[in-house]
Amino acid sequence: MTAKEEITLDFDRGGRIGLDEAIYCAGKSAVQIGAILDQAAARGAGLLLTRLDGAGFEALPAAHRERIDYCAVSRTGFFGPLRPVAATGLVAIVSAGTSDIPVAREAERTLRHQGQQASLIGDVGVAGLWRLTDRLEEIRAHPVVIVVAGMDAALASVLGGLVAGPVVCVPTSVGYGVATGGRTALDAMLASCAPGITVCNIDNGYGAACAALRLIHGARQLAGRL
Repeated sequence: MTAKEEITLDFDRGGRIGLDEAIYCAGKSAVQIGAILDQAAARGAGLLLTRLDGAGFEALPAAHRERIDYCAVSRTGFFGPLRPVAATGLVAIVSAGTSDIPVAREAERTLRHQGQQASLIGDVGVAGLWRLTDRLEEIRAHPVVIVVAGMDAALASVLGGLVAGPVVCVPTSVGYGVATGGRTALDAMLASCAPGITVCNIDNGYGAACAALRLIHGARQLAGRL
């Protein structure tokens, strides 16, 4: 079986659910990723590449690398045409610590690929609560908030009790010992007493951005019915 025969891309996903096809690159060979990019280029389609590490990016043919807007921090790439920004100020991505930024940036880049320019607010964890309170009104100005936090993930509960809009939480694998690769942060977010917060999988900035996009799409549909 050739690499091309191993691939079936979902180019109709955007029209069906409002979220474009994205390619999870971890575990895929450079040959497989190259075959995917060949199919996208043949259709003139843009693709979001996630979990594309530096070695994987460098292993791609030069012709493909030249068409990728690559971000090493988030391990994401924009291949081919990128849609213009359609909206700004709808989503705030709030990270507890600087070590959480790679996941926060994955969420930011996912939103940008869909035409949403998010605001990234970093290093406002509750260990220095003044950092959060200094920027609280800025955060509240956004209808949707994504919270990215590791260790004890206390930021999720704190913001869940301070903002009125949807709060989408992403536990990260940041932390020592009993943080156990993000499981403590995940459990803390799931056990939060802040009502109505949404929790995604560990380190899944892409999934959090997609949840935010579904909320935005749903709000637009609702507004059209009122």
